[in-house]
Amino acid sequence: MRGDLEIISPWVSKGSTVLDLGCGDGTLLAHLQKEKQVLGYGLEIDGDQITRCIENGVNVIEHDLDEKGLASFGDKQFDTVIMTQALQAVRRPDEMIEEMLRLGRQGIVTFPNFGHWRCRQYLLFNGKMPMSKTLPHTWFNTPNIHLCTFKDFELLCHQKGIRIVNKLEVNADFREHSFAKLWPNFLAEFAVYRIELK
Repeated sequence: MRGDLEIISPWVSKGSTVLDLGCGDGTLLAHLQKEKQVLGYGLEIDGDQITRCIENGVNVIEHDLDEKGLASFGDKQFDTVIMTQALQAVRRPDEMIEEMLRLGRQGIVTFPNFGHWRCRQYLLFNGKMPMSKTLPHTWFNTPNIHLCTFKDFELLCHQKGIRIVNKLEVNADFREHSFAKLWPNFLAEFAVYRIELK
């Protein structure tokens, strides 16, 4: 499993209900079903990924989060709502966070940190939008339309009355580094947050 998914797994309770937004090939849900006996559903827009979900034994619904939103789901229908590396690709991340916490008792999000020193250095010395292992697309074909930093996300949580239960600042290999804890907005490449309403 991808490193951020390994980090998330312990935050999900055994036998709980999970909704995975932009679930990809269903790797996380398949793991949680096997190891934690969760009842999980994934939402995915890509047809090839949906086929892989079905092959992995994951309940998946073809769903465009930007076009259809999440209004068809009831309040507190899930214990946990997860969105890994997709928050920056939706049109209104602020509304998506609110919807996640309407549907679930807790939300878990991961996203690349655009404030990382390599991004800053690339922009400073090249005068172009950064490209890296964590941000591999050019400005005109990237799915990432709302890049943010740790500070941006935490300010949004504060403004929306959202409590940060856990957060991890990790490198590109999704490993914690002691230096990143000292100055996460500058030194960490990925954010992993567990959130809930205050």
